[in-house]
Amino acid sequence: MTVTTGTESQVLDSVRGQLFIGGEWIDGEQGTIDVRDPATGEVIKQIANGSVEDGVRALDAAVEAQESWARTPARVRGEILRKAFDLLQERKEEFALLMTLEMGKPLAEARGEVAYGGEFLRWFSEEAVRIDGRYTMTPEGTGQMIVTHRPVGPCFLITPWNFPLAMATRKLGPALAAGCTAVVKPATLTPLTTLALVALLEEAGLPKGVVNVITTKSTGALSEKLLADPRLRKVSFTGSTPVGVQLLKLAADNVLKASMELGGNAPFVVFDDADLDKAVEGALLAKFRNIGQACTAANRFIVHESVADEFAKRIGDAVKGMKIGRGTEEGVTIGPLVEDKAVDNAVRLVDAAVSDGATLVTGGKAIDGPGSFFEPTVLDAVTAQMAVSIEEIFGPVVAIQRFATEDDAVRLANDTEYGLVGYVFTEDAKRGQRMIDRIDTGMMGLNVGVVSNAAGPFGGVKQSGLGREGGAEGIHEYLETKYTLMPNPFA
Repeated sequence: MTVTTGTESQVLDSVRGQLFIGGEWIDGEQGTIDVRDPATGEVIKQIANGSVEDGVRALDAAVEAQESWARTPARVRGEILRKAFDLLQERKEEFALLMTLEMGKPLAEARGEVAYGGEFLRWFSEEAVRIDGRYTMTPEGTGQMIVTHRPVGPCFLITPWNFPLAMATRKLGPALAAGCTAVVKPATLTPLTTLALVALLEEAGLPKGVVNVITTKSTGALSEKLLADPRLRKVSFTGSTPVGVQLLKLAADNVLKASMELGGNAPFVVFDDADLDKAVEGALLAKFRNIGQACTAANRFIVHESVADEFAKRIGDAVKGMKIGRGTEEGVTIGPLVEDKAVDNAVRLVDAAVSDGATLVTGGKAIDGPGSFFEPTVLDAVTAQMAVSIEEIFGPVVAIQRFATEDDAVRLANDTEYGLVGYVFTEDAKRGQRMIDRIDTGMMGLNVGVVSNAAGPFGGVKQSGLGREGGAEGIHEYLETKYTLMPNPFA
């Protein structure tokens, strides 16, 4: 186990590497899991490898705590979330470093994730007291209707490796605000941030059993067991579409409420009237945030033929100036990919595109040495038939296609089974309005390269999932609606 600095050692040592069940830290039944720094390949910590039986015990704890947590006043639930937000701000540097160590993103971006992830705690601390209902007379005047909202019950929350803090708070924030208990299964590659977060929630006053964390290599078996348990009432998953489909099939047997934030293949459309300075700036944000490892990352750059040469040149020049290295190093903008398999995938897609006729503007190679590094890459003359246009890249690769008319741009943008987010750059206000309606995505950035915000409903259409996280809509994913009819008291 290799750690470079004393500060890193302190941060890693502060994380409890055990399961968290019923308010207690316990060892797993199946040994340990190695957590590696993707910049070096070295093991930085060993954590508990929980069993399926451990997962059942976690659900037992969540079920036991459900009734009392649901009856806890909304103000109290909100204040616990707000306290957790405040504690996170006090320890933002420690959380940022922890994410960089286990996931690889540059430290500056990790700090941004702490700010973004923390907002879900603050936002839903405020939403907890705004769960409302209706009291009204029926149209016929025959009775009084009462509509109320109740917590759905124990939830199974499965988070991805790429945003280990924000994806946990984006699920836990609304679940806790709504009055639901939870079993959290963080990604095996990046579990440390979630373990640190639950310790922070415990310190903020969260009662025992309300949140339980299972780290395990047996993800599939655990999911099958918990989703088959009739006591579980909700599953929320962020990850690939194939896995999401399997979880939905499992959830169907018990008719579970489900939220799925799945794959993306985001179009980034640049029209001939776009402000190229803004478009290039937006493209760099939309593509290289998190080293391209985001479901919201721009995947297909669809650029008008009259500005494509200049756009490709500017992006290429910017990419050539990016500093590659371990995320803790000063000035690094491109850290490692999360593991060697991700590098192999990027190599495969780029090599296939070049073989099929794309132009390699810059980059395109894996970097020798320790760690899972891949050069930031720009491809031009890409076509819609190439694998790099069809598959989600999840790496630092810009793939530029060209179009001639607005209809061409819309056709190319919608030529995918996915529909999470799209980006459009145009100075024509009417065209921008048309794109909002014509491009089939759950979210859109119009002249901006980052759309994520705790106050906005995050989610997609088609194969990109169902349900929304964040915004006023997010808390309703964890609530059931109940309608009660009473006689008209004036009749």
